Amino acid sequence: MIKKLLFSILILNSFSLMAQTNSRVKNDPEAKKILEAVSSKFKAYQSASANFSLKIENTEGKLVGSEKGAVQMKGDKYRILTAERQIFSDGKTIWAYEIADREVQVSTYDPKSDVMTPQKMFTNFYDNEYLYKLNDDHKVGNKFFIQIELTPLDKTNLFFKLLVDIDKTTNNIAALKVFEKNGNRYTYTVTSFNSNMPLADGLFVFDKKSYPNVEIVDLR
Repeated sequence: MIKKLLFSILILNSFSLMAQTNSRVKNDPEAKKILEAVSSKFKAYQSASANFSLKIENTEGKLVGSEKGAVQMKGDKYRILTAERQIFSDGKTIWAYEIADREVQVSTYDPKSDVMTPQKMFTNFYDNEYLYKLNDDHKVGNKFFIQIELTPLDKTNLFFKLLVDIDKTTNNIAALKVFEKNGNRYTYTVTSFNSNMPLADGLFVFDKKSYPNVEIVDLR
């Protein structure tokens, strides 16, 4: 279950956004203004690094799984690290390394495709695919958050609602909660965030010399 949704939201598979438009649907202009401000701020960063946690709850609200990970981004390059897998992309090629299987799948990255990448998660993932509205602000600990609710226009999606929490002080995305139609809930929380740190280009390339005895499956 963790593998399924972790890839679905943060990485590449099973969560391609179906771009749809509906001229009769009116989005909340205040929510759009906030989302655009968040997107513009992130796009101005030269690089960004974040640690995140994932909490999975069932229909009764019982915790059934959790995971932690890290993501690094620079331009259209990114690297995602979790206990189960590592994803590398230099903006041209994607390497998906399954640690338990000791296998790397290599594919070509198409920037024009609708698949989700970490950069899209922090920028304009909401464009044309969602109806969105502004919910009431809320407080967690000593921090205040703006909350925006998004509903996918593509009704074939496995989920029916997203809640995005935006830190009112930093104007960065702090958490994302996904509501599946089967009742499961997935909460992604950004536990730390740093911007404009020096990141070498080599970080975003899978170096097979550092992974001996790993099978490489070239899907290009």
